[in-house]
Amino acid sequence: MQCEFPDEDIMNLFKEEESGKEKWIMLFDGASNALGHGVGAVLISPEKHHIPITTRLSFNCTNNVAEYEACVLGIQAAIESKAKILEVYGDSALVIHQSQGEWETRDGKLIRYQAFVKELIKQFEEITFHHIPRENNQLADALATLASMFELSNGKDMPLIKIQHRD
Repeated sequence: MQCEFPDEDIMNLFKEEESGKEKWIMLFDGASNALGHGVGAVLISPEKHHIPITTRLSFNCTNNVAEYEACVLGIQAAIESKAKILEVYGDSALVIHQSQGEWETRDGKLIRYQAFVKELIKQFEEITFHHIPRENNQLADALATLASMFELSNGKDMPLIKIQHRD
């Protein structure tokens, strides 16, 4: 059986850090479609462990709000992982450029998200934002799309899934 993995070289997208600093990488994406709204992020540790994070949003929103929710989810996961140096990658030019302060934010809903991201980034010694093409963000996109497809029953507990990394 032959398999072709079109994203097998995706990690070549990022340059290697030459100093001894422990750099983390986070990719994020949001999905807003007829089925629902979901967000996905992938946190990559300095040891190259991939930590997928995803959730379905329980409220209606625009795609830009879903993108911000995904970015916030990923940054919060990096903070919880005690990352101090973070490179953020996303295919939403709007979220990336607004988070860097390069683009003005006019939408009232997005102003609150941008302000929250600015507060979160104070937790890092160094954080950078990079826009990438959608085809280079397939894992975060898949997580967000899958999350948008699952129906959740409000008020019901979902079973806990525990994921452990084995060396």
